[in-house]
Amino acid sequence: MSLLAMLYALAVIVLTLYGFNAIIYTLIFIHANWIAPRRAHTPPAPAEWPTVTVQLPIFNERYVVERLIDSIVALDYPADRLHIQVLDDSTDDTAALARAKVAHHCARGVNIEYIQRPHRVGFKAGALAYGLTRTASDFIAVFDADFTPPADFLKRIIPHFNDARVGMAQARWGHINADYSLLTRAQAMMLDGHFGIEQHARAQTGLFLNFNGSAGVWRRACIEDAGGWEADTLAEDLDLSYRAQLKGWRLRYLPDLVVPAEIPTLLGAFKRQQFRWAKGSIQCVRKHAAQIILSRESAWRKLQALLHITAYIVHPLMTLVVLMSLPLALTGEISRIHLGAIGLAGFGAPIMFAVSQFALYPDWHQRLSFLPTILFLGPGIAVSNTWAVIEALIGRNPTLFLRTPKFDAQGKAKTDRPSGTAAYGLPVDWTTWAEIALMFYSAITTVIALQCAPGLAPFTASYAIGFGYTAYLGLRQSLGIRIEPAESIRGAITTE
Repeated sequence: MSLLAMLYALAVIVLTLYGFNAIIYTLIFIHANWIAPRRAHTPPAPAEWPTVTVQLPIFNERYVVERLIDSIVALDYPADRLHIQVLDDSTDDTAALARAKVAHHCARGVNIEYIQRPHRVGFKAGALAYGLTRTASDFIAVFDADFTPPADFLKRIIPHFNDARVGMAQARWGHINADYSLLTRAQAMMLDGHFGIEQHARAQTGLFLNFNGSAGVWRRACIEDAGGWEADTLAEDLDLSYRAQLKGWRLRYLPDLVVPAEIPTLLGAFKRQQFRWAKGSIQCVRKHAAQIILSRESAWRKLQALLHITAYIVHPLMTLVVLMSLPLALTGEISRIHLGAIGLAGFGAPIMFAVSQFALYPDWHQRLSFLPTILFLGPGIAVSNTWAVIEALIGRNPTLFLRTPKFDAQGKAKTDRPSGTAAYGLPVDWTTWAEIALMFYSAITTVIALQCAPGLAPFTASYAIGFGYTAYLGLRQSLGIRIEPAESIRGAITTE
């Protein structure tokens, strides 16, 4: 067996491990919730509600900032115990909108404060840390600009801190605009797989969890004990979560507390969000892997923690498998490799996504009709996420922050581009052209595989379709975009 064939087999084995792990999460969820369910314990309300500061980190969110502030002001919590911070780093007219909305609610007697830092140091992590120095509250809730929490959010989540060992509690993300388009449908299903199955299964088995960056509450003492917010990764939420748990704190996940959020409506925005999550996760691997391995945790918890924070490594592995498939098919070596593993590697996550629809929605059978979109969208973003992983591994642009634009998109899409793309739209980048090249490459591989390795053809064909789908959608949504100066490279992407 050649070196190329051995590398191919190794990549497939590692991919199979991640695919099999998704099936494990699904089986854990099925057993814990349907086969041997436990009665959910609802902790009682505290004798006295603690002080809470709600932090709203914002950067250029003109279309959703007012909706966000209004939803936070509507929270049902004792007024003398609640403090709201609008942490605004905006460089466009979002600042004026936020100031006016804060002034309006201040005049009504709401304890809300508008804070704008002199410098955008540390991005979101820096804003949260800066806000923490300006409050003495016992608990800190965090919401991104695209979230709209229910009024009873705080009264439902705060009782879970009756256990002094609990440092953070995370709610499940819902979706404001899942019905907007095929793209948002696919993203909603992906998020449901993570929140409905994976996070749930990890919580039920006592594995490491993570704060998802929004719709969660932290105990202030936990943040400080873990070292505070740090901006040396693009996943400040994952970073703090692991530092806290390695310090002995417990994190809670509340699957029945749902906070709706807006899903990215542009493919470019989705890729940008995934890029940041992928790069930040691998940065956390570099930062915490050794400490996890050397910790006193069980071997099972260590393994699952490492699989958790390295999950985005599947994208460069999938890209390598695609690239190696053609030469191996031409030489005939692909026939010596057991291809059944590719099926397990590729369909473990979709199985989890499918079960999440059955578990979360009464109309699950209708929602499952959108599952094929995931099978193409997942492979399609492999190029962008592969580059994110490479940047993290080599330490390139460690603090380059790319925001995800939101447009207050609701209902079903009437056009390819939501209103507002003139301001926050994203032009085509090099990854789209790479996707087109890989589409043709995968298509050629599929034709050749049909002759010498038929078992490989479905895999490469799915990648050809996936790369083609993402390239087509990206071009359709982004060609001709001319963004305004406020959302220029200097405004949207800044480094320190």
